[in-house]
Amino acid sequence: MTFRRRQVIAAALTANALRPVAGRYASIPAFFAGWLASELAPQLLVASLADTAAELTVRRGRLSSPLGLGLAAFTTGGLGYLIVNANRAATHVESNLRDGLGDDYLEGLEDAPTAEDVRTRLREVARPFKLTQPDVEVIRDINYTEGGKRARLDIYRPQGVDLENAPVLVQVHGGAWTIGTKEQQGLILMNRMARRGWICVAMNYRLAPKHPWPAQIVDVKKAIAWTRKNITSYGGDPSYLVITGGSAGGHLAALAALTPGEADYQPGFEDADTSVAGCVPFYGIYDLGGITGLKSAVAMRDYFLASRVFKKDPKTHLQDFVQASPLAHVSPEAPDFLVLHGKNDSLVDVRQARVFVEKLKAESKATVTYAEFPGTQHAFEVFGSIRSHAVIRAVERWLLHHRAAFVRGDAQTSAATAAGASAATSAAG
Repeated sequence: MTFRRRQVIAAALTANALRPVAGRYASIPAFFAGWLASELAPQLLVASLADTAAELTVRRGRLSSPLGLGLAAFTTGGLGYLIVNANRAATHVESNLRDGLGDDYLEGLEDAPTAEDVRTRLREVARPFKLTQPDVEVIRDINYTEGGKRARLDIYRPQGVDLENAPVLVQVHGGAWTIGTKEQQGLILMNRMARRGWICVAMNYRLAPKHPWPAQIVDVKKAIAWTRKNITSYGGDPSYLVITGGSAGGHLAALAALTPGEADYQPGFEDADTSVAGCVPFYGIYDLGGITGLKSAVAMRDYFLASRVFKKDPKTHLQDFVQASPLAHVSPEAPDFLVLHGKNDSLVDVRQARVFVEKLKAESKATVTYAEFPGTQHAFEVFGSIRSHAVIRAVERWLLHHRAAFVRGDAQTSAATAAGASAATSAAG
């Protein structure tokens, strides 16, 4: 492949990362291309610069056309902008946390997080796919209900540490309710929190279309009920559970957090306690019924959810889609939320998150914190990048603050704590 063709590809990837291609059929390829280019921008920049340097030196006898060099210049500028934008995530999300929780939100922590040095940050960027930590123990494939591998969960906890009443984080994987496993997502956050002395529970659940909705949320609630009943034997605190997940996992986490004790979603275990103290959904889906009127939400409902997930026609069973929407379950009793979404998300319209947060802010008595990241695609924290590590460090701070407030007795349902809550949305980008 010639230098010019390589630079055409690099420039196209960069352009799509800056402004993703829109459209129902283009959204998935636009996501994959934009996601990789955005989160691997430093690596792509180094490769592009090395290719250009080789073209101008080693291969100078057959110098590239001006078009190739022009495209290389565009790629360099675009990737540089993406890197700067990713670096801003740290200060951006910190501002969101302060807006949502107060400037003194870290005061009172027994073990406040420290700022990692530059060397640590460079190692994180240099090894984007190193997602595990050697001092974290993983107990795999515990059955939380009857069934095969889809009925199992993993437990992450610090290696060689005797835990007692440790805070618990439940992780729900994404994958459009049809694919994905517990081993694939949330790894950076779970390893980070396990090193902090938390216990993290990563669960599988039955997948559509083999198992249509509501099998997925039923399984999530079964896993919560199992965790509350059994986590003490692993050193966890059954009275304190926070749930998180990305994409479809963000939807399931939010829906579970908003529907404790919902009989339709707890068949045969209606009396089980499936409440949680807090919820941290990443780029979640909050409107499955077209409640917002967004064309993207209606299209997802009609062209994907109906045939692949629900196996029902929304024209005759619209209420089932509405009931599955976290937007339809917001109430004053909602737990604390930290909602995260990328402004450039090609798969889930960021306006869903904005509407969800506004409704939470208007109706919930608990804290609502929102971080929206300019120039950021779907699935931005699945592997290590400048942005993902900055965001995960911020989620760690939110969780530590939330746990400390819970221990003091003023988290979750305290009107005094919730009175100053706000949703901080960025106008940047």
